[in-house]
Amino acid sequence: MKCNKMTMISNSDGATGEDFRILFKMDISMTYPNSVTIEEDSDTGSSSDSIKETGHTNQESQCPDTSAIGKKKLPPKATIGVPGKKRRLTSEVWDYFNIIPKKDPNEELKCQCKKCGNEYSAESKSGTGNLHRHIKKCVKMTTKDIGQYLITSDKGALGTRNAQFSQDKFRELLVHAIVRHELPFSFVEYEGIKNVLTYLEPQIKHITRNTAKSDIKKLHAREINRLGSELRGCPSRICLTSDAWTSIVTDGYLSLTAHYIDSNWLLQKKILNFSYMPPPHNGVALAEKIYSLASSWGIEKKLFSITLDNASANDSCVAILKNQLKLKNSLVCDGVLFHVRCCAHILNLIVQDGLKEIDKSVELIRECVKYVKGSQTRKLRFTECVTQTSLDSKKALVQDVPTRWNSTYRMLSSALYYRLAFCHLQLSDSNFRCCPSLEEWGRVEKICSFLQVFYEATNAFSGSKYPTSNLYFPQVFKIQLKLSEECKSSDDFMKRIGSQMFVKFNKYWSEFNLLLAIAVVFDPRYKFQFIEFSYNKLYGPGSNELVKIRNALFDVYNEYVRTFNISGASSSCSRGSNEVYSHGAKDQEDNQSFDVLEDL
Repeated sequence: MKCNKMTMISNSDGATGEDFRILFKMDISMTYPNSVTIEEDSDTGSSSDSIKETGHTNQESQCPDTSAIGKKKLPPKATIGVPGKKRRLTSEVWDYFNIIPKKDPNEELKCQCKKCGNEYSAESKSGTGNLHRHIKKCVKMTTKDIGQYLITSDKGALGTRNAQFSQDKFRELLVHAIVRHELPFSFVEYEGIKNVLTYLEPQIKHITRNTAKSDIKKLHAREINRLGSELRGCPSRICLTSDAWTSIVTDGYLSLTAHYIDSNWLLQKKILNFSYMPPPHNGVALAEKIYSLASSWGIEKKLFSITLDNASANDSCVAILKNQLKLKNSLVCDGVLFHVRCCAHILNLIVQDGLKEIDKSVELIRECVKYVKGSQTRKLRFTECVTQTSLDSKKALVQDVPTRWNSTYRMLSSALYYRLAFCHLQLSDSNFRCCPSLEEWGRVEKICSFLQVFYEATNAFSGSKYPTSNLYFPQVFKIQLKLSEECKSSDDFMKRIGSQMFVKFNKYWSEFNLLLAIAVVFDPRYKFQFIEFSYNKLYGPGSNELVKIRNALFDVYNEYVRTFNISGASSSCSRGSNEVYSHGAKDQEDNQSFDVLEDL
């Protein structure tokens, strides 16, 4: 009967779809009380064609269509919780927005973007067009997964940032790479490089070699201004190192390097200039060039010392520089400590003199190494000899460069290690005829042990990431002590070598810069007791050399007292008051706490 009523209403000409929906809902509720719930579509507002069972009844449906609808079930959907009304959210925009629960029933229903957090109206009357538009323009919606982010690390913490390309940053990094890796300006025009960069960033604008050159000049100007400000504001004095160099096309160049302690007490090494040096390369021209370069940086009044090699032109260069700086009253102790000779260069001259005595033995070792390295067959044969003598084949067999004595020492050291292998190779290979005799091997062994002291000193002096002035005196003391012992040796061969090297040693180090001895006093491992111990060992107690160093130490102290006007400091520290440092010198002679004395 009710089905007939529904049929009559649906077929009436004056009834609308909305009237049908209301009457149908009322009719079903009267027939099946508390048995069904009608769900409405969230977007269209029309009733859903699903009726969900919420209870049971003993009455059978008189309308087949209604019972069929009551048995139909849909999967759960997201809904908006409006009292007395449930709407399913079927639009795809709700995958990107969250509904904000209402605190007041009268306030407007809103939703929030899951990515950026922006809020928009979620009322059905507002529709979803504004939500669709936000999804298209939302910045954080453009990256779908974390794999498209660039991961950056800052002190161990990971962060994320969007991959936004900057043309200015690209050009800055490109010129830094050219400078750091010494690349040609044409590097930016290589087709292969341009293809790689275009693949990584399609929006990139390639630059030419002239643009790269211009950018590097701008970078150079910025760095000069920054370094100049740092040098002029440096609280300490600055030590210079200079050397001349001639290119393969005979063009002369001069380098100038600054060493100083910055405001953070860190050792800094900066190459100030590498400039063209026109002829002549005499003392006057070198002095004018160095002084002009120092003046261009504004540090001519902050110089402490300059280190040069032992070329004769450098002696006259230093004399002229000292006169120029004295006019401005900018030297410590009136320039007595200004000139420092290159220690590594002096060592090279001394050792080269000693190597002349064993030219024959060294030449035989050099020929042995050349023979082994002459072909792959000889290398394999020598490796077999090394295996048969139970030696380690991983140790390299070094071939020297005759102009560098430290490479000669390494060659002799490696040849001595493979001594048995060379002897075995002589027996198995009839073409190998340059193997040294037993007497020559003995000479090589002695000279190698003797040169080890010089090799260790050269390595210590050649460091660039740590101070070396405090290492000078201990290393030179070991060398001088070794030469003195060899001059008194009973072996005529070693005595001849030691005597010849000692003459060269006295030529350069009899009047060495006292500043290098003062640096040892400030080293807590040595202090003044080590100076006393060394000179007592070499010259006996109360030597004039020890007195000179003590006087120079107090002269430097008084100089700094006058410069900085230290209040309360005893600027009248007399040289006679330094006897406090002389006590206990004899007790220090047997002290084994000094690293330099471990091998003596």
